[in-house]
Amino acid sequence: MSEQLVFGRLVTSLSPWLAQLVFVGGWAFRLYRLHPRANLPAYRPVATLDADVAFAEREHLEGNIRARLLDTGFVENLIGNHRPPVSQYTLGDDASGFYAEFLTPLKGSGRRRNGDPMATVAKAGVTAQRLRHLDLLLEAPWQVTLDADWGVAPDTPVRVPNPASFIAQRLLIHDQRSTNKKAQDILYVHDTLELFGAQLDALSRLWRDTLAPTLHARQQRALLQAIDTIFGRLDDRIRDAAAIAADRELDPERMRQMCRMALGDMLE
Repeated sequence: MSEQLVFGRLVTSLSPWLAQLVFVGGWAFRLYRLHPRANLPAYRPVATLDADVAFAEREHLEGNIRARLLDTGFVENLIGNHRPPVSQYTLGDDASGFYAEFLTPLKGSGRRRNGDPMATVAKAGVTAQRLRHLDLLLEAPWQVTLDADWGVAPDTPVRVPNPASFIAQRLLIHDQRSTNKKAQDILYVHDTLELFGAQLDALSRLWRDTLAPTLHARQQRALLQAIDTIFGRLDDRIRDAAAIAADRELDPERMRQMCRMALGDMLE
């Protein structure tokens, strides 16, 4: 089964909660091409196997998501040593390597009173991993529509982060990412800016009026510093990002300059 159809199976399984969930990470980037404001390129999007599904911890999720996933053919795997462990779901008859997991924002110190980390939270039968800066992805999400090519009911709406939040969150978590993930995230930033280049003014207003006020001053400083650190000069991270794009030729220096200029217009 294709990755697109497996993702469609996940969406169908989660249909009772789609209005409360946001698909983040690499699948959000792939779904951006379905948005009417996207300027579709000739190249294919960066592939990803994991589907990250986010929700606010305060969100009231009725019913049991875990039971629904199991009833529709997904298999639960418990990952890590956290208490409770992270829930990860694979489709039982699929060999593509696709899996889904749940995320929720990490607030405060991230530790309980006894000093133990608050790494996960159980809700609606699943366990979500708490991640820093994830709350930004839940602010002012956009909606895209899936059709029958995804194996879902026609005109199925799903929520994704708005592009400004998606890019800003990638920049804020950059230092915590592995070397390979850093390069991939830089390519995500570049390609998202290309997809929505004609929307920079609108995204800048969205950032200024709605998103930036939700950030602490420390986060805003960290974001501006990340823009300069990542795109201020050419280095191996940007060269590696350009090399990932195997179906096209990207000039690393031109890529750096475009991102630096566009991010300055949108986020500064």
